[in-house]
Amino acid sequence: MSNPLYSTRFNMVLPHFPSGETKRCVLRVRYNITTGDYDPQNTFADSNGAESPVTNDPTINILEGVQALDVTLAINTAQFGRTFQDRSHIFKILPRTEKMAGKHLHNLNVRGQRGNIVQNFPSVEYDFVPDELKMTSGDLVHIQWAGYNTNPAGRAGEGTDGTDRNNFVQMSGDLDTSYPELFEKSDFWRNVKSLTSPDATQKDIAVSLASAGYYCGYAAHSTCPAEQSLTGNTRDVLQGQLNNANASYSGHVLKVKGKGRYFYMCTRNNNFTNRSQKGTIIVKEKEENETN
Repeated sequence: MSNPLYSTRFNMVLPHFPSGETKRCVLRVRYNITTGDYDPQNTFADSNGAESPVTNDPTINILEGVQALDVTLAINTAQFGRTFQDRSHIFKILPRTEKMAGKHLHNLNVRGQRGNIVQNFPSVEYDFVPDELKMTSGDLVHIQWAGYNTNPAGRAGEGTDGTDRNNFVQMSGDLDTSYPELFEKSDFWRNVKSLTSPDATQKDIAVSLASAGYYCGYAAHSTCPAEQSLTGNTRDVLQGQLNNANASYSGHVLKVKGKGRYFYMCTRNNNFTNRSQKGTIIVKEKEENETN
């Protein structure tokens, strides 16, 4: 997708497997540099050496037969048609539950890595993606993320060095603000229901996402053992920068019932003047989407 407001990205529609079984998938990403100096569709390995359509640092002249005007081009044939990065990623696609069947399911997660813009180049700092998600009332959104505890040492960031942590809380205002909203005043949590934990209350969902899954809910329910809930916890309390939470979090698949514009943030990584990790969920009624 090309948009002057966003970096280059590709919107991928995940495949559906009628078998209902978990599938391991491989995504291969290649970063290529191409040239228009030869036909890339019809130039192959046998076009190397003397058969090469390009040569290293060739001397050319815009006037035929006048050597006094020879100029040399800065061409390295090893860089023409080169693959700079070739990376493969393995991920799992889980089967949908019966209540998810036929629903439009959006994937909301985190991109980037620990560090500042210089340390991360050509990657980016932490950011939610998509950072502006447009949905229709009744759509589903899976809020989740993956992280590591093995980032290079000494990179800029909050909490324990070398670690990724994220969480999700509704903000008290718009994207110009920096504080989360109290659960009791939140309009987002009043309008969601978990399809992965059907008996989780709205407070359970909010606590789980705010704690990066360290607490599986406010209180025990079918997918949340009492000793891992906020009210029944038998472990250390959650560390304020999420250091004792997991780097990755499978999250919740939420059904969003009410229209509205909801602003959210990550409390750990949103560092005023250094980096902003915020996002917006815009929910419209179906009729509004059809006319806009």
